Amino acid sequence: MLPTPDLFPPAESVDDDAVLVRRAAGGSQAAFEQLYRRHVSRVHGAIWRLLGGFEARAEELTQDAFVRAWQALPSFRGESAFGTWLYRLAINTALMDLRRRAGGAANETSDDSLGLHASAAAEPSLGIDLSALVARLPPRARAVLILFDIEGWTHEEIALQLEMAVGSSKAQLHRARGLLRQHLGGSR
Repeated sequence: MLPTPDLFPPAESVDDDAVLVRRAAGGSQAAFEQLYRRHVSRVHGAIWRLLGGFEARAEELTQDAFVRAWQALPSFRGESAFGTWLYRLAINTALMDLRRRAGGAANETSDDSLGLHASAAAEPSLGIDLSALVARLPPRARAVLILFDIEGWTHEEIALQLEMAVGSSKAQLHRARGLLRQHLGGSR
């Protein structure tokens, strides 16, 4: 029995997302698996940060994002790099989940969600666990902070994806930074 191209791809296609995308769009599960392996850690990390560090939910949404990518792959036009397209799809998957699960106005307006627990900060000799503090920000403020400061999105892109005004995006970023500064200043 001769090996199929999916089991032994040509060397030049192994390093090229565009080749893998074409093969995966044509139905090659092996090609999509290679794309998955290349991009899963970045996608998972972004989703995990947006969710505030909830690992099980991040795992589930990462899988959802890749399922959506597989389904949408035939319509991928290649106007951007596959990784960029996939990453945006994954971020949108997480943002849709956050909107669906929003617990009402209290989650958006209460600064109490940054309340400190014993696990929020590391031992004083080890410093502050900044990721734990970011995870405790109100959901929209956390999303804007992560998308703007970490992921490099513009306020216009954030406003579009979070369905808010550009000014609201800027205000949420200011709020998130202020809450973090407030805690960090109070812990010295």
